[in-house]
Amino acid sequence: MRDFDIIIYGATGFTGRLVAEYLVQAYPGADGPRWAMAGRSLSKLQEVRDEIGAPAGIPLITANSDDPASLTAMCERAVVVVSTVGPYQLYGNDLVAACAATGTAYVDLCGEPAWMRHMIDAHHATARDSGARIVFSCGFDSIPFDLGVLVLQDAARAKFGKPAPRVKCRVRKMQGGFSGGTAASLKATLAAAARDPSILGLLTNPFSLTPGFQGPSQPRGLLPEFDRSIEAWVAPFIMAPINTKNVHRTNFLLGEAYGADFVYDEMMVAGLGDIGKAAAEAIARINPLASDKGPKPGEGPSKEERENGYYDILFIGEMPDGKRVEAVVTGDRDPGYGSTSKMIAETALCLVRDVAGAGGIWTPGALMGDVLVKRLQAKAGLTFRAG
Repeated sequence: MRDFDIIIYGATGFTGRLVAEYLVQAYPGADGPRWAMAGRSLSKLQEVRDEIGAPAGIPLITANSDDPASLTAMCERAVVVVSTVGPYQLYGNDLVAACAATGTAYVDLCGEPAWMRHMIDAHHATARDSGARIVFSCGFDSIPFDLGVLVLQDAARAKFGKPAPRVKCRVRKMQGGFSGGTAASLKATLAAAARDPSILGLLTNPFSLTPGFQGPSQPRGLLPEFDRSIEAWVAPFIMAPINTKNVHRTNFLLGEAYGADFVYDEMMVAGLGDIGKAAAEAIARINPLASDKGPKPGEGPSKEERENGYYDILFIGEMPDGKRVEAVVTGDRDPGYGSTSKMIAETALCLVRDVAGAGGIWTPGALMGDVLVKRLQAKAGLTFRAG
């Protein structure tokens, strides 16, 4: 019996604070989880606890990525550790190791595929033996995409008796930016690749998270194109390099449930006609790392901006005979903060209350699947529709 169902590690950061605030507001009664807030500074934790209106009895735990012993002591007290402390390649190694060693479940917001592969190689076997359920990418990258494909493939099997070998993801609408942590992770990843060229191979390989399995050639999605399946211009989508890898890992962990020949890509819908073409070309030229504008780690949009955000994502499954099936995923908050904080909190609760599962390094879709879909629809403002 652990002391807590959930410990939020990094609760004084912008996103960690939102996760804690969500638990305060969504689960205020006796049926709420047993949870605690953790971070480097006890005084800052006390300050955040007061500011978000959390009960004074919510426990506070000091733990630091520079102190592995403190991480192990924290993990031993939790059923699930929620980590919002990134970039994970800089601050996450010892925490994943501690969770794997202590049999503690773990969820994070990681969009760093090279680091994720290193963690799979280093800790998957240990986590499998200890029973630790370690789940990366439990925010906007990559839950709507991972679960969107899962829902679509369920619909394809119901409609055609088999999965769709070709799935297109098209982000139709999105209001709200990416987090400052996402930008910091991208920069850290590029810096690591400059030091170690082998990392570049992991970043460019669609199957870098499926050790031992290499599927068919995949669309690169680097240039604007006219997509006849939706009769619109589409542009590169910045999250595709991580989302596509997670989708392929889900297929891998489920024993190639989508097929060994599964092909998947993600693009943004830019628009129709000449205006759409110009918009797609403009999007393709944007370098998200070229400017210091936007939030830094620890910063983010206002409550009003988060609540005015949303997203709408279309999935198209194409069968060899030309027939198709579609699924749509929507979210009712901005993707980088408002929706992400709800998704990771509910994923942690899903691990606590809804699913068991073997130890190892998982994806949300492979470990929690339809159970998580139902929880997110009931609690986190997401919708999943297929047909």
